[in-house]
Amino acid sequence: MPYLLISSSNVHGYGFLDHPETEIRRLLDGRRRVVFVPFAGYDHDAYTDVVRERFGRMGLDVEPIRDAASLRDAEAVFVGGGNTFRLLKTLYERGLLEPLRDAARSGLPYVGSSAGSVITSPTIRTTNDMPIVQPPSFASLGLIPFQLNCHYLDADPSSTHKGETREQRIREFHEENAETVVGIREGTMLRVEDGSVQLIGLAPARIFRRGQEPVEVEPGQRIDGFLS
Repeated sequence: MPYLLISSSNVHGYGFLDHPETEIRRLLDGRRRVVFVPFAGYDHDAYTDVVRERFGRMGLDVEPIRDAASLRDAEAVFVGGGNTFRLLKTLYERGLLEPLRDAARSGLPYVGSSAGSVITSPTIRTTNDMPIVQPPSFASLGLIPFQLNCHYLDADPSSTHKGETREQRIREFHEENAETVVGIREGTMLRVEDGSVQLIGLAPARIFRRGQEPVEVEPGQRIDGFLS
């Protein structure tokens, strides 16, 4: 590893991938050849064009993933956002889940955004997405030992909406599962490096542990101590 796990590529007031650009550059540290995993989107070619143009403005060369050999030739990997179920299903179908896991664990820098961040968890059970397709399993990359909830939203006390809040849904998860859940809000990301996990960005993260009250962690803090 290292990994950079971004809550969202698009944040109010910023262009596509503008807010994490400094951290992407830092993670890649002069590497240029990036393989892009577009499977969370529907039109892979159009999605690749958007990412290629944006990464090109950072001086990076982007090619879409073709097979496991693409990972061996790359200097970094970017897994884009979209629908988490579709992303995971396609990785399974193309036999790329294990090669991607092995490459990231072997040191290939991994940048994920939204769905691309969620799949680094042990499972995708804490995604916000609708299951528009059915992967053979919810088990995902397992690069981190906790669950991610990207785009974490706080309850709006002035809202008349009576459906479950994000916090209530995560509490439901803990009725059935024991893993810690880290909710990362818009404009934030996690930097995972050398065994440490640090929150970076514009807002605190909210950490949920089964049987305990949630904890808020400020940007710049390591969250390792809250993950057990």
